[in-house]
Amino acid sequence: MHVTARADYAVRAVIELASVRPASATRQRLAEAQDIPGKFLEAILGDLRRNGIIEAQRGASGGYRLSRDPSDITLAEIVRVAEGPLAAVRGLPPEDTLYPGPAAPLTQVWVAVRASLRDVLEATSVADILSGEFPSQVTALLARPDSWTRR
Repeated sequence: MHVTARADYAVRAVIELASVRPASATRQRLAEAQDIPGKFLEAILGDLRRNGIIEAQRGASGGYRLSRDPSDITLAEIVRVAEGPLAAVRGLPPEDTLYPGPAAPLTQVWVAVRASLRDVLEATSVADILSGEFPSQVTALLARPDSWTRR
């Protein structure tokens, strides 16, 4: 699976906002703190705001802040805002992929991949990232030696 820059930046921006909570942070501060291109971040922040993950305040003391507690914001929610549905196959939901002949069962594998990804991202909150204490299913995956092997 490929995590896009847009999804990565969105998650990092929300984590950065959570780290300064309850204060707010400007786009420039977020961009500098996480080394994210400012214009790209501006578009991402707009999407996060429109989807209720963050709030924006204009003016001299303005900036962005989380709209909810970090424990109530999952990584899945952020990634969906940034990229759309999890684990699309050529832009389609996995269950909508239809293959001819012997490749037909491949649809089931793509659905399982999405379910696996969903299990991790929906179980992990922004608060988990800040604390470094992950849900048990994530910890179990991290403990597997093959998890850290590139393939």
